[in-house]
Amino acid sequence: MQTRRSFLTSPLALAAQPAAPPRSLKRHIPTHPLAITMWDFSWLERRWPGAGYEDWDLALDELKARGYDAVRIDAYPHLVHFNPTRTWELLPQWNTQDWGAPARCRVQVQPALNQFIAKCKQRQISVGLSTWFRQDIDDHRLKITSPELLGQAWKSTLDSIDPSLRDNILYVDLCNEFPLTVFAAFLPEKLRRASPEGVRWMRTPIDLLRAAHPQYDYTFSITNQYDTWRDEDVSMHDFLEPHLWMTHFSDFYTKLGYNYERFDPKGYDNLALHGERLYRENKAHWHDRLKHGIDFLAEWSKTVNKPLITTECWAVVDYKDFPLLNWDWILELCDLGTRHAAAHGRWIAISTSNFCGPQFRGMWRETAWHQQMTKIIHSARLPAW
Repeated sequence: MQTRRSFLTSPLALAAQPAAPPRSLKRHIPTHPLAITMWDFSWLERRWPGAGYEDWDLALDELKARGYDAVRIDAYPHLVHFNPTRTWELLPQWNTQDWGAPARCRVQVQPALNQFIAKCKQRQISVGLSTWFRQDIDDHRLKITSPELLGQAWKSTLDSIDPSLRDNILYVDLCNEFPLTVFAAFLPEKLRRASPEGVRWMRTPIDLLRAAHPQYDYTFSITNQYDTWRDEDVSMHDFLEPHLWMTHFSDFYTKLGYNYERFDPKGYDNLALHGERLYRENKAHWHDRLKHGIDFLAEWSKTVNKPLITTECWAVVDYKDFPLLNWDWILELCDLGTRHAAAHGRWIAISTSNFCGPQFRGMWRETAWHQQMTKIIHSARLPAW
């Protein structure tokens, strides 16, 4: 005779139990890839008059009008963990770029984070959470001395999100471009993802968060160490979030003399004087290099059976509205990258560039171009995952 206990553990009873609800990505991406943009820490820091984000309603309405479905923002988990409602004074990440504030600024993460997510939800814009670990004047990010503390900081942040807004979270990226210490200054120097220590820094916090918030999909976004991809353990990631530009698999920046200068104008001087000319002198070659990089990401995705999301991409890494900097060649490369990625059918969310925000007026004003690109993204097929 079958007892109650034996029945409850039988295949018939297990089959009758309700299935676990789908996690965040499958809830938000049922039929086609999303068009996503990166608003990084600009959403909170660039709020002075004319900075682009002083009116969230206007910025989000314009984003929606261009066809975008999702936005990736900095949730400042280390600051939320230590005091979510404190007014924090932040030092500039750079003064050469138009992401974030180019000088000291003050921010209060909560309730601003909940307010911004609520405005996104009203417009059916999903929110991906990430972090650049912005430096405050007391450098609280350096208090994250272990993978466990990284997980705790993110748990505090996810706990702080209003329960009525949690269904609008698309995913959680625990660290922008892991393991670059230019952002995550607390990480060990020269940390490799394809090492036991690199795996520990990724797996431990994700395991902690899955136990506390199982409804979300988790990853670490990446942009380097692509040479060891076959040796990497990515089993802890629900998807891959690689960042890729034409400059990745080429010598474009070497020829140009650009070295990611954060507080020195010489990099932008070289870009303004020589960038477009260098591109147009051998356009077919630079196009080939971009397509090669995209093909590589698609191969990695197939090999490990993980879908792709890319939120920073395609042309050159750094650009802005500036004398002698035209947007035409950037739009060309971003058009090519968007189309080539969409054609692979391995992406579940695609960005058109890392300049798709109101502070980049030369690109933002191209409304018809954005609408064309987002239509292509929406027409792409989804991978099986």
